[in-house]
Amino acid sequence: MPAGELLQPAIASADNKRLNDGVVSNVYTIQRQAGCTTTVRSNPALQLAAQWHALDLVHERALDGDIGSDGSTPADRAAAAGFHGTVAETVAINPSLAINNMDVINQWYYQPTDLAIVRNCANTVMGVWSENSLDRSVVVAVYGQPH
Repeated sequence: MPAGELLQPAIASADNKRLNDGVVSNVYTIQRQAGCTTTVRSNPALQLAAQWHALDLVHERALDGDIGSDGSTPADRAAAAGFHGTVAETVAINPSLAINNMDVINQWYYQPTDLAIVRNCANTVMGVWSENSLDRSVVVAVYGQPH
């Protein structure tokens, strides 16, 4: 490595489909426990919006919430991905290589604002994306109410 060059944490290449699908399943369960009768389903546009933000969060260490490094909001990213409707977002971050469904749900379940989003029966579609680096794992869920 040339002198003066900083070593950046490597991004782990992993197939997180199982984790992402598990988060959707867990949200469905929490919504059912809250009395929802609708079925939350995956949405490709919301998944793309979640992917953009997860990549931003894993690379930009100063970020830890809904606002992107470019100032974008969940609604901005969802609209840019082609979703038309109301959106909300939850973010889970672990300072480690790995994150699992229980880590994610525990972070959201015990944070009242996040739990209200997860339990909202009007959120009938969602997109989930997760990214990992050696010292940071991120899961972003974008929830939607189509218009």
